[in-house]
Amino acid sequence: MLIPDSRLLRSLLTRYADLRIAEARGERREGERLEDVSYTLCVVTGTTRVEDALAAADTLLAARRVPRVRPVPAPVDLTAAELAA
Repeated sequence: MLIPDSRLLRSLLTRYADLRIAEARGERREGERLEDVSYTLCVVTGTTRVEDALAAADTLLAARRVPRVRPVPAPVDLTAAELAA
């Protein structure tokens, strides 16, 4: 299976959310666009239902998150006098 680009997934999820909000506000002309984005989400995630596509997109994005790790400072060579202090 091909793994979709994170930016594409985020873009599709954002568009989907925006269109769902518009639909909830009663903006009927957005219905076709919502169907297009829903279909694209399903194709990209390899699913057949938009609910499954949303869950798959979330899972794929979560799997790609890399925890930020602070670099460990290199050990400093101390002289014998500094160690004795």
